[in-house]
Amino acid sequence: MAWFYCINKIIAISLMHLLTRWKVEGKENVPSSGSLLVIANHLSLADPPVLGISISRKVVYMAKEELFQARLSSYFVRYFAFPVRRGKVTRDTLKHTEQSLARNLAVIMFPEGSRSPNHRLQPGFLGSALIASRINTTVLPIGITGTEVIKGIGWYLRRPKITVKIGRPFKPPITGKLTRPELTRLTEFMMERIAALLPTEYGGNFSAEKVNK
Repeated sequence: MAWFYCINKIIAISLMHLLTRWKVEGKENVPSSGSLLVIANHLSLADPPVLGISISRKVVYMAKEELFQARLSSYFVRYFAFPVRRGKVTRDTLKHTEQSLARNLAVIMFPEGSRSPNHRLQPGFLGSALIASRINTTVLPIGITGTEVIKGIGWYLRRPKITVKIGRPFKPPITGKLTRPELTRLTEFMMERIAALLPTEYGGNFSAEKVNK
C-alpha cells in the first residue's frame, strides 16, 4: 500500500520538524537507485522512522520477529518490515533481503541487534557482515545522535537536537562464503564505518581513538 507508506512518512516528517531540531547531513551520499543495505547505530525506538524519513529512498526494515506476534504492533510493522531472529540470519532472512533489494528498496538494519544501553556503539552481530558479503550489495553507513532522549513524558518540550549523518556508500571488501574470523573482521570494519560518523563519546570501542591505540 504505497499510500499508507507515503501518509506515514509525511506525518513522521511533520512531527520531527515540530518536536525536534532534526538535521540530516550527507544526503548526497545516498545512491538514487540500486540495491542498498543501510547500517546504523541504535539508540531509541524512534530510530527506524527517523532513518526512514532521512533517506530519499523507499525503505524496508529488518525487525525482530516478536513485533509480528503482537496484534497491535504487527498491524503497522508488516507494512514496513520483515521479521528476523535476533542475532541470527536464516534462509528466510536472506530471501526477504534479496527480494527487497531486487525491488530497489533500501533495507535498514541495526548491526547491534538492540538499543544501546549507554548510547555508545556496541559490538555488532555477524549477521550484518553475512548479509553484506553473501548478497554483495552496496552498504550505506549512518550515525544517529540525539534520539536517546526520546523517552518518557515531556521530552519534546526540550525539542532535542537529532542529527543523522550519512556516510559514503561502500562495497564489502570481502565477499562470498566467509569463515567466522573473516565475518568478524568484516563486522568490525562495518562498525568502524558507523563509528566514524559519530562523536567520540558515541563510538565506544569503535571510535578512531580506541581503534588506533
